[in-house]
Amino acid sequence: MGNIRTSFVKRTAKELVETYEGKFTTDFDENKKLVEEFSTVSTKHLRNKIAGYVTRLVKQGPQ
Repeated sequence: MGNIRTSFVKRTAKELVETYEGKFTTDFDENKKLVEEFSTVSTKHLRNKIAGYVTRLVKQGPQ
């Protein structure tokens, strides 16, 4: 079983990857810093969820 993510996390992550194409990598810690810089996420927990999904999207490659 995989993780269940809210539509907010998915939508925000996809928007960030599309907007800042080429900035995100497969490194979670680096993506965590970039998500904090590029978005207005209020909590650490939410930032980590978004950064994790961004990392997953980058690893999957273009759809």
